[in-house]
Amino acid sequence: MTGLPAYAEASEAELLAWSAGGDRRAFDEIVARHGRFALRVALRLIPDPALAEDVVQDAMLRAWSRAGDFDPRRASFTSWLYRIVVNRCIDQRRRLQLDPLPDDFDQADPAEGAEATLQARERAAALVGALQALPVRQRAAMTLVYDEGLSGAEAGRALGLSAKAVERLLARARAFLRARLLPADE
Repeated sequence: MTGLPAYAEASEAELLAWSAGGDRRAFDEIVARHGRFALRVALRLIPDPALAEDVVQDAMLRAWSRAGDFDPRRASFTSWLYRIVVNRCIDQRRRLQLDPLPDDFDQADPAEGAEATLQARERAAALVGALQALPVRQRAAMTLVYDEGLSGAEAGRALGLSAKAVERLLARARAFLRARLLPADE
């Protein structure tokens, strides 16, 4: 078995170079390494699990077809891949306009009856609603920085923005959430 690539030990740049040459097993290794993270990012931006999985599959297909375009001097592999995932999520959200929940919609389970549980659920629902109301680029920046732990510079590379632009997106997102979630008298 001499001459076969050692996929598990290879860097992402090597795997992509092999993938660009048509090596499907090399790309399978990339999917195994980064598929879960790509799905987590997609689920933060598209709350429907089936649609998020479709978006990740589409993003992986795009990464496979563009493997030869990857330049490790310009960005890390993860930034390159997550930029593809975020862009595919943005495209999907543009195609799909979700119907808003009716104003009288109540997610609380009346059988539980505990006031604290009800308040916690209302806060959680308000937070989910506020997060879903964020513009998709602001939500993408929040997901990459706060949920996935990327630095502002890494998130910027993934989104195709400068670190300063990511900071502005985060500041606008936080201001929007404060305005939506804090009572007017605070």
